[in-house]
Amino acid sequence: IDNVAWITMDRPAFNNAQNGQMTYALDDAFNRAVQDDAVRCIVLAGNGKHFSAGHDIGTPGRDLHHEFEKRLMLAPHTNKPAAELLYTREQEQYLGMCRRWRDIPKPTIAMVQGACIAGGLMLAWVCDLIVASEDAFFQDPVNPLMGIPGVEYFAHGFELPTRVAKEFLLLGERMSAERACSFGMVNKVVPHDDLLPAAFELAERILRHSSLAVSRIITAVTRGINTTIEEGLLIEREQFVRMAATR
Repeated sequence: IDNVAWITMDRPAFNNAQNGQMTYALDDAFNRAVQDDAVRCIVLAGNGKHFSAGHDIGTPGRDLHHEFEKRLMLAPHTNKPAAELLYTREQEQYLGMCRRWRDIPKPTIAMVQGACIAGGLMLAWVCDLIVASEDAFFQDPVNPLMGIPGVEYFAHGFELPTRVAKEFLLLGERMSAERACSFGMVNKVVPHDDLLPAAFELAERILRHSSLAVSRIITAVTRGINTTIEEGLLIEREQFVRMAATR
């Protein structure tokens, strides 16, 4: 579709496990899409059977200690001891990037099939809309497996009702796309073969509207949920006034 940027994770042999190279490539792709005035909508997908199995914890392409140009620029003290290096890397590569992607002013759609596990959750959750296939499932098993409270982009309590989020984390069990949709975490569930057409349709419907209005809606909602209702009302009012001034 014209005016839509398609960003596809392409490590299908490893279920799109995210190594450093992939996360930096994603960051670059999102940035190019934001800077390109012709792009009005962004779709994030995973090639193969699964959307993403999470962070790379053991494939041949794992590059935990590799240096990347951007990593050196943002975290020049990469020669620090192991614990501090790990903290610096995760602060930049997971939390920092996810917050930046979440705040993208253009509409983003995650197209999820198969597994969306642990670190895969953060990639779907930063997007404005999620369309999932019936075979998709969501899971954060890091507490049962590793004894830590959850992935670095800890949005569980915002994406799910409180007790469901606790269940999701404490038990680490799979959540079906249908159940995720019932809580509003997923916008739409479709048969596997209809996933791509469904994402196309969402993007096309968004493109019918003013790109400026769409960006103001995204800003109002994204910023509004992080504050009180009174502050949220003021944020929306600010977006409204800015839009009205352009008419």
